[in-house]
Amino acid sequence: MLRLDGRVALVTGCGSSGPGWGNGKAIAALLARQGAAVYGVDIDLGAAAATREVIEQEGNSIHISVCDVTDAAQVEALLTDCEDRFGRLDILVNNVGRSEPGTPATMDETVWREQLDLNLTSAFSTTRRALPIMVRQGGGAIVNISSVAGMRWVGKDQVGYAAAKAGLVQFTKATAVAYARYNIRLNCVVPGLMLTPLVQRLADRYAGGDYEGMVARRHAQVPMGQMGDAWDVAHATLFLASDEARYITGTELVVDGGLTASTGQP
Repeated sequence: MLRLDGRVALVTGCGSSGPGWGNGKAIAALLARQGAAVYGVDIDLGAAAATREVIEQEGNSIHISVCDVTDAAQVEALLTDCEDRFGRLDILVNNVGRSEPGTPATMDETVWREQLDLNLTSAFSTTRRALPIMVRQGGGAIVNISSVAGMRWVGKDQVGYAAAKAGLVQFTKATAVAYARYNIRLNCVVPGLMLTPLVQRLADRYAGGDYEGMVARRHAQVPMGQMGDAWDVAHATLFLASDEARYITGTELVVDGGLTASTGQP
């Protein structure tokens, strides 16, 4: 089950923001373990190389490339190289994302636009270029990594990130309907509060660097009593990319320990 032998999978944001397993790193490694030839993309060559080292040590296949996915010309070159290199693209995982603090009153307009570009328009750009490839080959699967911040307030003022991640869900739905006739499926994984290396960056931006305090608060917010991790996101992504999800399109798989089903009260 859940095998991806003979498939080519492009994963954006395949590196990790620090030591350990970020979502993109875990997704790339898991897809490779299941037999996919992974094309890993990150803006940070060192982070992508660390992912490549892990995957190759396990005896699996990955090619890495540097790309700023907010640059449409770079995205065009990236997808062209992927198709030239492998001859096809079966799976696209749009995993890039970053949160910046602010409300409409406090967020600079430039930051607002950067948040939309990184968290939403990047997925538009990669999808726009990937769809013709998938149409020509008779099908494919696109998995977009959203966030519960696009569904509810999760304790931080991050209006740009929240709006972009909510938009990503609807972008996925609308495109899924438009391309269902071509056997191309689009779905979202919606992670909740995850314990990944990114939490240190969030602590610096939202909690004055109090990492331990932020971790404790995030654990306490989750009905299951603890955050998930990158592998929870990776396994959900693998399922939606696999043939076992062949009749699933235009929907979200929420991976949040019950957070969005809760009122937030103990």
